[in-house]
Amino acid sequence: MFSARFPWDFRPNRLTQALSARRAEGARILDLTESNPTRAGLEYPAEVLQAFDDPRMLVYDASPAGMEEMRRAVSNYHGGGVEPARILLTASTSEAYAYLFKLLCNPGDQVLVPRPSYPLFECLAGLEAVEVRQYPLVYHEGWSIDMVALRAAVSEKTRAVIVVNPNNPTGSYLKTCELIELSELCAERGMALISDEVFADYAFAEDPARVKTVAQVENCLAFSLSGLSKVAGLPQMKLGWMVVSGPPNLREEALERLEWIADAYLSVSTPVQCAGPRLLAAGDQVRRQICDRTAANLQVARKEFVVSAATLLSVEGGWYATLRLPRIRSEEEWVLDLLEHHGVQVQPGFFYDFEEEPFLVLSLLTPPEAFRAGVAAIRAVL
Repeated sequence: MFSARFPWDFRPNRLTQALSARRAEGARILDLTESNPTRAGLEYPAEVLQAFDDPRMLVYDASPAGMEEMRRAVSNYHGGGVEPARILLTASTSEAYAYLFKLLCNPGDQVLVPRPSYPLFECLAGLEAVEVRQYPLVYHEGWSIDMVALRAAVSEKTRAVIVVNPNNPTGSYLKTCELIELSELCAERGMALISDEVFADYAFAEDPARVKTVAQVENCLAFSLSGLSKVAGLPQMKLGWMVVSGPPNLREEALERLEWIADAYLSVSTPVQCAGPRLLAAGDQVRRQICDRTAANLQVARKEFVVSAATLLSVEGGWYATLRLPRIRSEEEWVLDLLEHHGVQVQPGFFYDFEEEPFLVLSLLTPPEAFRAGVAAIRAVL
């Protein structure tokens, strides 16, 4: 009766069961998985609420690509180097992926996604009847794309290569030399380049070799995705965007087709579009708080694990840090022991398809007191 485009398995795993049991007992949990900025103890400026005091919200004027004023605000966010006409608004980056899979792929076509990475691509692609093939990121005192393996993963059905810049959870940015090779490959094979740039503003240090956005790519069709969720710490506002780049003929045709797809849904609400420019401006204050929080927590982790049986892997940006543990037990056993016996909740590496075990992923967005206590508990266990 139901479609088979996605493996509908709703059984809870052992970690979910253990977490539910601990919550039912009312036991303390040091949650080092927090990814919701609205629950992370940040201070939101009054301008966020004031942004919705706008009579235009009472008038509906359908605009498939999004309101001009909001698209200009996104252009300004990109430093003015992106014309508003190249920007299309969506309700989220997840919706942007759905639009792009509709645009680029027929059922059974493929997209390449990084491994490790956030475990959402299989779901979103599967719901569009699109297949996912993975290409590896490799670690040698820092993360990089295995370009040989990526090229080998390309098939006649491959329609797009997805990069997450910086990657979640590795925190590694795309480098200029990688972008050159990727864009040339995409141009040669008639593929699109999709860059998820939601964490691009959260670098821990400057690096001239780093790519912040692919919004200026010219030799292949490219899409840069972001939104208020991470840029302004406002996931509840449901406003994202994509910037379309590449050869003018491909770019214009893609925009025309995307606007037609968006017109079929018209999902971006008028109130959030009217408030969007002010929300984006107010987000500067929230973004600074997140930058300070993640940088401070990263320093705590570096200090805690500098002489330890665990290794804190190099991270360039984003909201997460990765810890490699001794191979004396499985990843699941590590995570369950930390939760059940020490009250520390962390994410296992297998959530993100790490090729080896054991790894833990720690959220640097966690409130400082909980983060300090949590990493100290992990160090004590080690």
